Amino acid sequence: MNLSSTANTALSVRDPWALVPSLGNLDAYISAVNRLPMLTQEEETRFARRLRDDADVESAGRLVLSHLRLVVSVSRQYLGYGLPHGDLIQEGNVGLMKAVKRFDPEAGVRLVSYALHWIKAEIHEYILKNWRMVKLATTKAQRKLFFNLRSMKQGLKSDASDANAHRNNLSAAEIDSVARALNVKPSEVIEMETRLSGGDVALEPQTDDGEESYAPIAYLADDSSEPTRVLEARRRDALSSDGLVRALAVLDDRSRRIVEERWLKVNDDSSGGMTLHDLAAEYGVSAERIRQIEVAAMKKMRKAMEAA
Repeated sequence: MNLSSTANTALSVRDPWALVPSLGNLDAYISAVNRLPMLTQEEETRFARRLRDDADVESAGRLVLSHLRLVVSVSRQYLGYGLPHGDLIQEGNVGLMKAVKRFDPEAGVRLVSYALHWIKAEIHEYILKNWRMVKLATTKAQRKLFFNLRSMKQGLKSDASDANAHRNNLSAAEIDSVARALNVKPSEVIEMETRLSGGDVALEPQTDDGEESYAPIAYLADDSSEPTRVLEARRRDALSSDGLVRALAVLDDRSRRIVEERWLKVNDDSSGGMTLHDLAAEYGVSAERIRQIEVAAMKKMRKAMEAA
């Protein structure tokens, strides 16, 4: 389709969107919307009244179509946030459609002036949601400070000397200057500056370095409530109490006393129970024989616990 030959009749077709390419081809889209003619004030008022009184969808489309170039122009002001230009335009178009829906032709203002607020509001919301994973500004005052502080910081950097141009953080004097200009407290400027200076940290390791990779997920994850861990903990607690009692019950008196002295008894000085030689002297056998009895007793206890 030849956009040049159809630009003058763009607003007269039944489907005014037919002449606007997809945002997938950004250059073609911008070229197309910039060639579409603007509405006169009389046309704008007539279409707005039709939309208000008769809910005429075609009139709404013509109002939106004639202001798409405004969205493109506004969206360019926010390219410094590193977000895709097409996404910024798309969000701005949403704001434009909201403005068209609410526009009152009897208010005495042009749609371009009324829509500007809605376009910026949608773009601001998109930036705040997507610029960082964690929201930087939640209240109206914080949002205003967020955008104003970024623009003022860029101005301060451009005015700074070459020796200080590399600095990222504001000095105390610059913080006071910004606070006075924006009519906020210096502490609020410092807090937002801290948020802006921070960055997102990936929870998962970004490279497969084996044992060398160490990301926050390694120490932030709480797996204490994970089902398998809960079952393991219950099983371990059961074996250390009732299971141990049942396992000791399968042993003869001598074997049980050897196991208790060697593994279960703790003296006041935390030195443990009797040694192999102590038990060997008590029972009149060698230390090796006591060790053999201990090994056999542990095997019996293990089988008893596995069967429980």
